[in-house]
Amino acid sequence: MDKLKKGRLKKKGWKIGDVDEYLGLSPAEMAIVEMKVALAKALIAKRKACGETQVSAAILAKTSQSRYAKVEHADSSVSLELMIKMFFALGATKKELIRTLSA
Repeated sequence: MDKLKKGRLKKKGWKIGDVDEYLGLSPAEMAIVEMKVALAKALIAKRKACGETQVSAAILAKTSQSRYAKVEHADSSVSLELMIKMFFALGATKKELIRTLSA
């Protein structure tokens, strides 16, 4: 958001901040959120690169399509462990995982 727009919003009483400020997240909690989002994006890219649908990727990961969709959307009910398991089910390597999480 540009400075001019921020200034106008502040004058009208709006509070401007980041997600972590709004939700009251600690740096560790924010890091986890960022890792989940990065992993979700990587899962989508990996699935598409493999030519898989959500249904076929769910079969590979031994889960349901609806659960797989939650993983791709970094749903709060999904653990990092499950996301990593599904990433590996698509044929990802440890190097790809480390690259994804460190980006």
